[in-house]
Amino acid sequence: MASTFKPVLAPTVPQLPAQVYDPQRLAAVAATELMDSEPEQGLDDLCELAVATTGARRACVALLDGRHSFWKAAAGGGPLSLETRRFAIHEDLCHLLIGAGAPVMVEDAAHDARLAHLPIAHEGGLGAWAGFPILSDEGLVLGGLCVLDDRPRRWSDTQRQALERLARSVSEEISLRRRLRQAHERIEGLEGSHQAVSQLAQSLQDSLLPPVIARPAWLDAAALYLPASGGENVVGDFFDLFATQEQRWCAVLGDVSGKGLEAAKVTALARYTVRTEATQHLSPATVLTRLNDALCRQRLNTRFLTAACLTFEPHPDGSVRGLISLGGHAPALIRRADGTVQEAGLPGDLLGMFDDLSLHTEIVDLAPGDAVLLYTDGVTEAHRRGDHASWGEPALAALLAGCGGLNADQILDRITAALTAHAGNYRSDDTALLLLRVPAIEEV
Repeated sequence: MASTFKPVLAPTVPQLPAQVYDPQRLAAVAATELMDSEPEQGLDDLCELAVATTGARRACVALLDGRHSFWKAAAGGGPLSLETRRFAIHEDLCHLLIGAGAPVMVEDAAHDARLAHLPIAHEGGLGAWAGFPILSDEGLVLGGLCVLDDRPRRWSDTQRQALERLARSVSEEISLRRRLRQAHERIEGLEGSHQAVSQLAQSLQDSLLPPVIARPAWLDAAALYLPASGGENVVGDFFDLFATQEQRWCAVLGDVSGKGLEAAKVTALARYTVRTEATQHLSPATVLTRLNDALCRQRLNTRFLTAACLTFEPHPDGSVRGLISLGGHAPALIRRADGTVQEAGLPGDLLGMFDDLSLHTEIVDLAPGDAVLLYTDGVTEAHRRGDHASWGEPALAALLAGCGGLNADQILDRITAALTAHAGNYRSDDTALLLLRVPAIEEV
C-alpha cells in the first residue's frame, strides 16, 4: 500500500518593511553593541516606569537587526534569561515601528489588521500594544520601547506623552554610551597626538551639551556654555533641562573636576544617569545619590563632580514649586520679582568621592516674575590673565538684582557682558549658566 505524504506548511511570515534591511540602519544597530548583551538596571528601570505610568502588564526595550528582535530590557511578567529575550523579527511587533518611523498604538489586537499574522493576537495572549521608536543620532529606528496588555484598552494622551519621553530617554542613553565607547577607542589609537585629543574633546563637548534646551510653555528658560580659553580644555561643565513625568521637570547643572577626555567620561555618565533617575524620583537628593552610586560603582577615573539638581512643577496660580539639592555645588541664586536676591540650597557632599553621602533637599517657591540661576564656578572665579581678583558671588548677585524687566536670554547676555568686562576675553575655566524664570502675570 502506497504511503500518503502530506507536506507540513510553514506558518505565514509577513513581508517586513523595506526599512528593516536598510544598511545604514543595520550598521547603527550593530554600533550599539547591545544585541544579546546582558541586562542593565538603568534600562530595566525605564521599563518599570513605563509599566507604572501606563498600568500595562509588561514593557520592554527591543532592538532589531535584520533577523532578530532582542529585548535588552524588560519589566513585568517575571525575569527573562538571555535565551528567552531573543525572537525572530517577524514575531515581535516592533518591526512595525521601523516601517512607520513613528509610534504605533493598538487598542484591540484581535481586530487590528497589522497584527493579523501573529498567533498571540488571536489566542488571548495580547489585547493591546503600544510602541515608540528608539532612534539613533541619525534618526534611524533601532527598535522600540513597547508596552502590552492582556486585554483591549484605550491609551490616553497622558500615557502617550509619558511613553514618548521615556523612549527619548532610552534613545539618548544609548547614544551617550556609544559616544563614550567611541571616545575610548579613539583615545587608544591617538598615540599621544595633542591636536587630535583637543579635536575629540571639542567634538564630545558639542555632543554632551544639548544644542537647544527644551522648556515647557509656562517657563522662560535659557542656558549658556563658554569653554575655557585655549580651546583644548573642554568638557568640564554640563547642564540639562528636561521633562520627567507629565508637568514635572528637572534642571541639572554640574562641574566635573579636571578637563578633557577623562572629564568627558564622567560628564556622559552623569548626564544620562540624571535623565534616567529623575524620571523615577521626585527628590533631587535621591537623583544625586543615585548618580553618586553610579560614579562610585563604575569608577571611570579619579574625577569627581559637583552638581545642583532642581525638580519642579507649575501650580494653577502661575507659580512654580520645586525641590533643590546640592552635591558639593554653590547655592542657586533666586531673583524675586521685587529685585531681592537670595540663595537656595543647603550644602552637600561632593559626588563620586564617597559611598556614604550626605545631601539635603530644600523647597524652592517661585512666584510670577521670579527667576532662579544655576551656575558653575567659572562665573564667580572669572579673572583677567595674570590678575587673580575674582568677580565673585556678590557681584553676580548685584547684577542679577538689576535685571528687572529682562527675559531669560537677556539676563544671561547681561551676565556674559559683565564677565567680559571684568576678565576681558580670558576665561580661566569653563563657564555654564542655566536660568529658569517664571513669566509675570502680564506676560502670560
